[in-house]
Amino acid sequence: MMTDVFDAGSRATFLTLYPEIAGRITHRLSGHELFELEALIALAGRMRPVDVEQNLANIPVGIDPDQLEHNGLSIADSIRSIEENGSWMVLKFVEQDPIYKALLDRVLDEIEPLVARRTGKMLKREGFIFVSSPNAVTPFHFDPEHNILLQIRGSKVMTVFDPTDTDVVRTEAHEAFHRGAHRNLPFDEAVRDRGTPVSLEPGEAIYVPVKAPHWVQNGPTTSVSFSITWRSEWSYREQYAHNLNAILRDAGMNPAAPKRFPDQNVVKSTAYRAIDKVKRMTGARK
Repeated sequence: MMTDVFDAGSRATFLTLYPEIAGRITHRLSGHELFELEALIALAGRMRPVDVEQNLANIPVGIDPDQLEHNGLSIADSIRSIEENGSWMVLKFVEQDPIYKALLDRVLDEIEPLVARRTGKMLKREGFIFVSSPNAVTPFHFDPEHNILLQIRGSKVMTVFDPTDTDVVRTEAHEAFHRGAHRNLPFDEAVRDRGTPVSLEPGEAIYVPVKAPHWVQNGPTTSVSFSITWRSEWSYREQYAHNLNAILRDAGMNPAAPKRFPDQNVVKSTAYRAIDKVKRMTGARK
């Protein structure tokens, strides 16, 4: 019989956090063979090259994505020499591999009943594995998914900000993101102290709410982390409300920002879906 990845205490803590509070829980995946470096090299070899990102990681917290530099190494060499090559890597959408999909589903299945109580069905399950050199920086950004980052090897500190603080990230940045802008965000040092640093050691994890801005500083040794993510109908409504606001802003209006959970943003999201449907139908007739 397999041991649960999240014990009863961790699941209880997660339920107090989900979906709007960032916080630490524990897990039992540390030392798992699928996160050994050679296993990750093998995984990367089975993945599409476009789904492996590797950048030099001696970078500022806020960086224009156009300024990110490839480390110049092959994927295999990047992973094998991660201790000294000064890189930040991510293997994206690892659920495309049957072995890692099984692991992802096993972990998410444990918390899906808790998620369903608050935000309904767990949608679009995806997994990401981060492999980072000592002291590497993952720049300031946000993501559209609900996310639990499990620390497998090494240590790091994630600094998380309030997703409603418009002094940290302006509403227009949310709208631009949902129109296709890069996830990286400008970072104002004046707001650094508004973030909450959360330290992670192997066996610890952090839940990160939808669109909560954050950045990561690696510890003094190589780090391997496993990010398990999902979308909810609520997260899509929040996205579509921002999409509608962008249309209204283009028309010269100054719309109010979408509200956070438990508000469902039903009116704006429904309106956007209707507009988008008309656009797609009109386009199909041309």
